[in-house]
Amino acid sequence: MWERFRRFSALERPARNLFLRAIVLLPLVALSLRWRGFRATQATLQRFLSNDNRQNDAALVSRVAPVTAWMVNAADRHGLVHPSCLAKSLTLWWLLARQGISSHLRIGIRKEKENFQAHAWVERDGISLNEPDEHHHHYAAFDAAFSSLRPEE
Repeated sequence: MWERFRRFSALERPARNLFLRAIVLLPLVALSLRWRGFRATQATLQRFLSNDNRQNDAALVSRVAPVTAWMVNAADRHGLVHPSCLAKSLTLWWLLARQGISSHLRIGIRKEKENFQAHAWVERDGISLNEPDEHHHHYAAFDAAFSSLRPEE
């Protein structure tokens, strides 16, 4: 336990804040998805976004986006609840959008034997932010069906 606290304390303040937001938001998004469904959860998250803080500085975005994805994954690993990839991806998308970083929620499917499987991830400029091992390449992604999930440009 002390080791975890030491590692958390060693993080820079923005990363700690992102971790704390993610650890609270992940179970809330997971519950909302279960009780209210995807569209209602999406609409609620969208209401808490502003178009005023769009981030255009590519260097800043290239530093902030990976840290945000890392903190969401860390919150999933260390949290009490381990939500679905959809809840994690919605959380990441929302935290990025709150920082003015546009991204796309992608959902894909695949057929394994006789079962269909689905997977969700977040992309920016065609690069997955929360799937570093490229697990998502095994899924056929829906075309731009969910691209409306980014802040208005």
